[in-house]
Amino acid sequence: MFVDHTRIYAKAGNGGNGVVSFRREKYVPRGGPDGGDGAQGGDVILRVDGHTDNLRAFHYNPRMVAKDGGHGQSWKRHGKNGKPVGGKVPPGTLVYRSPARTVTEAVEMERSGAGVDLELVADLTSEGDELVICKAGEGGKGNWQFRSSTNRTPEEFTLGTEGTEGVFYLELRRIADAGMVGFPNAGKSTLTTKLSAARPKIASYPFTTLNPMVGVVEFDDFKRCTIADIPGIIEGAHKNRGLGHEFLRHITRCGLLLFVVDMAGSECRDPISDIETLRKEIKLYDPELSKLDWLVVANKMDLDEAEENLTQFRQRFPKVEIISVSAKLEEGLGALRGLLCERVGKRNQ
Repeated sequence: MFVDHTRIYAKAGNGGNGVVSFRREKYVPRGGPDGGDGAQGGDVILRVDGHTDNLRAFHYNPRMVAKDGGHGQSWKRHGKNGKPVGGKVPPGTLVYRSPARTVTEAVEMERSGAGVDLELVADLTSEGDELVICKAGEGGKGNWQFRSSTNRTPEEFTLGTEGTEGVFYLELRRIADAGMVGFPNAGKSTLTTKLSAARPKIASYPFTTLNPMVGVVEFDDFKRCTIADIPGIIEGAHKNRGLGHEFLRHITRCGLLLFVVDMAGSECRDPISDIETLRKEIKLYDPELSKLDWLVVANKMDLDEAEENLTQFRQRFPKVEIISVSAKLEEGLGALRGLLCERVGKRNQ
C-alpha cells in the first residue's frame, strides 16, 4: 500500500516533578534537603531516511506519544529522562501543523467544510534531516535546589512542564529532476524501464501504474538524473477526478516536465487534444507548474498513423520541442538521454 499523505497526532513527554525530601538517618536527625529534580520528557522527532519511500507506517500507527520524565527522588536523585519517539520519513516530506490540538478537533474541522489553515513547519528533503515536532517538557526542581544560608529547610519545589502536542499532516512530494506526464497507456512506464533501472508494472490496460515511481538515468562521466513516472492523468484531474491530486503533487519539485503523448492515437485519442488537455490540467492544478521547462515525447512512433499525426502536431505546435521515440523498440532513446543529460544531468555527489 502506497501512502503519500496522512494525519498524525503527536505528544511529547511531560517533565517530571521535583520533590521535597530531607535527609534523615540514625545519626543525622537534622540532615539538609535532598529532594531531587524531575527529569525531562521525551521529544517527538521525524528523521529523513533514504530507504523509506512512503508514509505507510504513519497511516497504520498515527499516534506518536513520547514517555514522561520521571519524578525526582530523595538523596538528590534525578528522575529518569523520558524516552523520545522517532519516525522515519522519505526525502521530500512536507510537515504541516494543524490549528487543532487533538484528532477529534481536526476531524470536526474537516467535517465542517471550512478550510483548515495549515502552517508549513518544515520541508524535509535531505538524508539525515531531523525535525522535533513536539518539544518535551522540562523537569521541575527539588527542594535541594532552594537551599540557602538563610533557608536551611526549604519546602519549595517546582512541577515539571507539559510537553507540547498537536495534530500534523505529512505530505510526500517525490524529488526528481524530470517528471513524466501523460494520459493512461501513453507509454510512460515502458519509457521509464528503458531509461532507468526502475521497474513499474506494465500492462495494456489503463491505470496500470498506481504509485509514482522514481528512476535514475545514468550518463557518461558519472552524471545522472532522476525521472518520476506518475499515474496517468485524465481530464478534470485538477478537480481531483480520477487519481487527480493524489499524484499531481509529485511533479511540483521537478525542473523539467516530459509530456508523453501517444502519437499514433492507438487509444482512439487525438495527440493534439491530449497535449492541450494536459497543459490545461497542469496549469489549473498549479499555475507555477505551467512555467516550468517542458517538452513533448512523441511515443509509439513505430505504429501506423504516427508519422502523419506527428506532422500535424508539429504544424499545430511549431515552437514546441518534440522528441520522437518508440519506447517499445527502444528507438530515439539516445536523443532523449542526450537531452536529459543536457537539461538536468548532474554530477553524482
